[in-house]
Amino acid sequence: MSYKATISKEELNALEEEAHFNGQIKIVDTRPKAAAAMRYLNRQRIVGIDTETKPSFKKGVQNDVALVQIATLERAYLFRVNLIGFTPAMIRFLETPDILKVGLSLRDDCRAIRRKHSITPQGFVELQQLCPAYGIKELGLKNIYAIIFGKRMNKSSRLTNWEMKELPQKAIDYAALDASSCLEIYNELKKQPTPSIHRFGLLSL
Repeated sequence: MSYKATISKEELNALEEEAHFNGQIKIVDTRPKAAAAMRYLNRQRIVGIDTETKPSFKKGVQNDVALVQIATLERAYLFRVNLIGFTPAMIRFLETPDILKVGLSLRDDCRAIRRKHSITPQGFVELQQLCPAYGIKELGLKNIYAIIFGKRMNKSSRLTNWEMKELPQKAIDYAALDASSCLEIYNELKKQPTPSIHRFGLLSL
């Protein structure tokens, strides 16, 4: 199957079906909950991953990562690291090469985490490097998802204050979908015929 290289704003707006995460969403806001979550996640071979940070509207001010989302197709765990920090088990998970962690703009996510924590991430799969091998030139998750699945992702919660005491349900749903959709994309691409190896090296001139 071949995919469109790009999708226009008009085409995005015309999509009738909205994407949703249909699994269980678990808020991890205590260390005992984190331990239980890691017992489940350590049994997986591949997961979707994303992070959220409180937006900063001041030049030069960067906030720390407030939320780490790790998802399978059945469960999405939302780790409120602004409250519980990164537990030793979470750090081991991020550093193991044995469990693949699929995401988008992972370099930015890892850089944000490493500003405050000594972590050496391993086993990360970057969709922005994978998708071009299938002819997709878009870099944004919303556009990539629309090209592959023909569904629209609602990004209206992107600027949520992820450090607030109680996260609104709309933001929770958004965060879960961001992580799980990365895994969905990866699984769908795996079903396609192996891309030509030269596509990884093509230059856009």
